Formats: sequence, structure tokens, C-alpha cells
Amino acid sequence: MAKELKRSPIDIASELVELFSKDAMFTNVEAVKGYLNLKLSEDFLDEYASWALANQDEFAKGNESSTILLEFVSANPTGPLHIGHARGAVYGDTLLRLGRHLGHQITAEYYVNDAGNQIDLLGTSLMLEGQANILGLDVEYPENYYRGDYLSELAKIAADTYGKEVFLDAKKIKDVTLWAKDEVLKMIVSDLAAINVHFDTFVSEAELYNDWDRVMDILKANGGTEEIDGKQWLKSSLKGDEKDRVIVREDGRPTYLAGDIIYHHQKFERKYDSYINIWGADHHGYISRVKAAISFLGHDENKLDIQLSQMVSLLKDGEPFKMSKRAGTVIGMNDVVEEIGSDALRFMFASKKSDTALEFDINDLKKQDSSNPIFYVNYAHARIQTILEKSELGREEIMAASLKGLSEDADNLLFEAMLLNEVVEDAFNSRQVQKVTDYLKGLASTYHKFYYDHKVIGTQDEAKLLKLFLVVALSIKTGLSLLGIKAKDRM
Repeated sequence: MAKELKRSPIDIASELVELFSKDAMFTNVEAVKGYLNLKLSEDFLDEYASWALANQDEFAKGNESSTILLEFVSANPTGPLHIGHARGAVYGDTLLRLGRHLGHQITAEYYVNDAGNQIDLLGTSLMLEGQANILGLDVEYPENYYRGDYLSELAKIAADTYGKEVFLDAKKIKDVTLWAKDEVLKMIVSDLAAINVHFDTFVSEAELYNDWDRVMDILKANGGTEEIDGKQWLKSSLKGDEKDRVIVREDGRPTYLAGDIIYHHQKFERKYDSYINIWGADHHGYISRVKAAISFLGHDENKLDIQLSQMVSLLKDGEPFKMSKRAGTVIGMNDVVEEIGSDALRFMFASKKSDTALEFDINDLKKQDSSNPIFYVNYAHARIQTILEKSELGREEIMAASLKGLSEDADNLLFEAMLLNEVVEDAFNSRQVQKVTDYLKGLASTYHKFYYDHKVIGTQDEAKLLKLFLVVALSIKTGLSLLGIKAKDRM
């Protein structure tokens, strides 16, 4: 505050001591060389803990009210999700849960890239699969094509749906391609549901181009385009991009960037307070050009927050994890879920800053000991349920106990257990969901140490300590829920 008030921090601290000392929330307030040390009162901690246990659905919530459009995953509907998609899915869904818990009104959206060469390639790959493995013909595969067990499954369904001769009918390839794209999207939605990720809305890229002329007219009117050599260029270099970008080719076809431009214009027309995109790290170069287009379209590009999700490296017993037969040339998300389960996948993928590389050995997440972070956190929650069952005290007696007069260790554990709201706010506002996993690991560690150092059952403070444990369990349960994980009562 010193810079703002142009006064000595020591003088300001001295004044604040008087102000805070009048608040019953604190038992001690000291000014120390321009800083404040504040000690919360036991009365306040006891009152807050009792309220939290009586209002568990409201615990750690906020009262924000802004509207946010959150777009994430948005994988091409050409094959099953791979582990890179899974990381973006977990990151996006965790941000969604944190934001909604704080009160933000967030719409989760999937942008379906169902236009362009990759969709045409899906159709070609399916026709070749049908010719080779349904009709038994010799086929010549192109250098790049989609492969994997999922394509064989699609070919069989297509043969049953359209008849085997469809694989030789060039006129029907478009119909088969659109059908295949929809089938793959169903597969993706199912895979996401398996890790507890769901979307409110889906937007089709293919349908956006009906609006291209209108959007192009706005760009031109605002001086955002220039025609050179028969191509239309976005003058993005005027808005901080390293160079201008082609948005319409010589033959009149819009480029990939054009779809993003239309999509973001329509996004901003929906009048959300802010927008969050989660993109793969390989899209880093698109940030400046998309923001340039948003500005030329007359919107505030600062309302768009783009977060990047880095790829994942998987090991098994120290060796690279093998690619999926189902997914073809990538490691399928489903294979990892089958190996370690949805909870371990979500916890691990949320445990590191999204724009940094993530590498882990899946066998470490199968261990039933403290080296496995999700086991360690869940074990704290389950241990509390077990000790509550061992106690002869009823819930009412425990809830009626006062948390005043506990040891310093107990007060510190209580304080840590009640920090969840601050952690959630920080994690969401900084877009760093790993702060929640770090908090849960720290809280579990503090609890396990307290458990080993203090006898509970049969002591004079049994009711007080069990009430304290209920608060710890509530914080762990709520925190895990915000990660899309259900806390375990038994281990």
C-alpha cells in the first residue's frame, strides 16, 4: 500500500493494527517492519467450522456472477481421443468445475472441426478400409491415412447400414463421410463421459461458413483485409502478429483460419462477459492472428483468454507406453483409463501446470502406498471414515463439540482444512488447477502426520478431534469433487 498512499509502510502497518485489533476474528495483530501478522481467534475458527459442517454444499463456494464461454477439447472427429486430448479435457473440465463453484455462469462448448481436408481423409480412409477388409480387394493406400481398430468397426457398421457396395460408389463417399464423422463424435463424447467430462453445446465448423460473407464484409469495412495476388489477407501484422495471414485462397476457398474467425465473431455476438479457449500447445502461433481478427471485427480481444495444454509422455515400467491398436498411430485415452482408472488419470493430468510437459509412469499410479498421490489423498479421507466408525460417539455429540482449546497442531490442521475457498479462487483466477491437487496433497500429509502423533479414541478431546477430522474430510471430499473425482470411504 506504501506506493499507492505515498507513505511509509511502517506507519501504514501501525494504523492497520488498530483497525484489525477491533475485529473479534483476530486474537492478536502485530505490525512487524511494515508487515502485518494476524492470528485468527479460536471463536472464529470454531464458528466457521461448525457452519461448514452444517452447510456442506455451500462450503468453499463464492458469489461471483460473470458469464463465461469455455471452449476446450475440440478434437477433430476423425478418431478416438489420444492422451494429449485427455489432458486438455481434464484441464478444461476442472476449470469449469472450479469456476462454477465460485458462482460463475460457465457454458462448456466443443468446437467440432468437421470441415476441411481431415474430414475428407476420414471418408477416404473408411472407403479404403471397406475395400480392403470388407470386400477383400487389393488397395493402394496414400502416404497419410487414418488407421486403427475403430476404422474397422466403422467399416463393418457402414457395410450393414449402406450395403457393402457403398465402398465402390464414389458418389456416396460424401454421405458415408458425414455419417462416419458423426459416429466418431459419438465415440468421443462417450470417451469423455468415461472420465466425467460433459459439454453443454457443440458448434459445427462446417455450418459456420454460411456466415462467411457477412463476417468478411465486417473485416473489410474495418480495414482488416487486403487483396494481394488474388488472395485475401488478414492484416494481422497491424495488431501485433508477426505477419499478415491468408484467409481466402486464389480459388475463393476460405482457409482454416477463416473458420476460427467466424466462430469467434459468433462467440462474441453471444455477449458473454469473457471467453476462455484451451488449445493444444501446437496452436500457440494462432493466438495473435485470432486476436487480431477479433479486434478488426470490433470486439475487445482482451476478453479472450487462451490457455495452452502441452503434450503428455507416458511410461510403463520405465519404457514408453505402447500405442493403441484401437486408436491407430497414437496412445488412446481409453487405454490409459483402462490401466489406471478415471480418478488417477484426472488427478495426474491436473497435477502440473497445463503449459508444461507432463511425463509419468502409469505403474506408479497403481501403487497402493504414499508414493501414489491419489491413493495418499483418498487414504486420508477413508482413514477419517474408519476412525469415526470406531468411535462410540454419535454425530450430534461430535457436532456439538467446541473446537476451542485444542493444541497448536490441531489449530494448524483446522486452519489448513478451511483454506479451500482461497485455493479454489486462486486456482481459477490464475488458471492453474494444479494448485488444488497441491493443496490436497499438503492437507493429506498434515492430516496423516497429525493422526500418527495424536491418540484420538478414548481421549478427553475425542469429540473435538473427530469434529476437526470431519472438517478435514469435508475439504478433501469437496476438493476431489472439484477435480471430477469422488472421494473414497473405503480403501
